[in-house]
Amino acid sequence: MPVLTINGHEMHYEVHGTGEAVFCSGGWGTYCHGNTGHLPEGLVDRYRVVVFDHRGIGQSDDDPAVASTTTLHARDVIELARRLGIERAHFVGIIGIGACIFQEVALQAPALVRSLVNTGCWARPDTRFRDQLTLWLDVHRQMGFDVFQRMVVMEGFDAGFYARYRDRLLGPGGAWADLAGRIETHERLSQAALSHDTLDRLDAIAAPALVMHNGRDAITPPRLTLPVQERIPGARGHWLPEAAHVATGRDERRSFCSALLDFLASH
Repeated sequence: MPVLTINGHEMHYEVHGTGEAVFCSGGWGTYCHGNTGHLPEGLVDRYRVVVFDHRGIGQSDDDPAVASTTTLHARDVIELARRLGIERAHFVGIIGIGACIFQEVALQAPALVRSLVNTGCWARPDTRFRDQLTLWLDVHRQMGFDVFQRMVVMEGFDAGFYARYRDRLLGPGGAWADLAGRIETHERLSQAALSHDTLDRLDAIAAPALVMHNGRDAITPPRLTLPVQERIPGARGHWLPEAAHVATGRDERRSFCSALLDFLASH
């Protein structure tokens, strides 16, 4: 498995497909280790897609002595691009902290970023979001991973999808399973998420940007995603009014993939 020593930690990554480079990252999980099927449909068919494990996830380790911030994670990604010889790439952050990390990449290394896509994002946590993430961490600490997983899965997916696929969404192979047995990773990712603050700096992002807004998202709803679009000069927005935090409906997924691929192709 490809691993590079980057900024004092071992960073696992994978490259799939050919063509222009696209870095793709999600939230508290990974698209590596056989999970490329969760990437937007058509992405690997058209692009050279780089995916990686965040610090403490999968086969990437972490250094607890270093403060956990999205700036730190962004430096990891920038160095990974350099080590892979990638001078220019699209950055697609899907649902969560990966989007915030890529905001920092666009600010720290503007020449690297051909375009920026953010979904399920935020520029600065508000009180409700801060309390929500803190509650999840408290539940994980005090009641264990299984209870935490049930809680976040019910908040992250719409009711119909949850009812149909409950057995797949829960358990060792289910959603957010990368945090099972890794409370320290959950703590450090929460630190990075809650300390993330680009609100007053987003106007310095020069790359073309697309921000998705999921109308039924109970975790990162439009009240958090809209300020990202509004602060990045010239950013475009795309609405999925019926989509939950994780877009699962056929129409929502088709709309998401179409908007994403059209945007990447135009830049």
